[in-house]
Amino acid sequence: MLRIVSLQLLATVVVGLIAALLGGLAAMFSAILGGLCCVVPNAIMAARLFAGTKTPGGANPATFFIWEFVKIALTVALLFATATLYHDLNWLALIAGFIVALKSYIILLFRH
Repeated sequence: MLRIVSLQLLATVVVGLIAALLGGLAAMFSAILGGLCCVVPNAIMAARLFAGTKTPGGANPATFFIWEFVKIALTVALLFATATLYHDLNWLALIAGFIVALKSYIILLFRH
């Protein structure tokens, strides 16, 4: 889980650098914020699920579904907060950062 979250964070930084080269500082911050809207909820869910495996009796399947709902709600809340609070938002960079972070786990699938 840590590998996936760290790969998502690395992909977010790379997209931020590419956005900075193509669109300037506002695009860079937009891309990084878009990636973080995906990385932060995934990191919270991964940490919570990992902590659940350390309890006696192991992980509970209902916990996964509850935290998946929390992850989606947090993602939507972060995207809404980014859209309302960051006034120099570059929507293309935000969506690009979000999608690249969201799909970066595919790199790990093809690596093995």
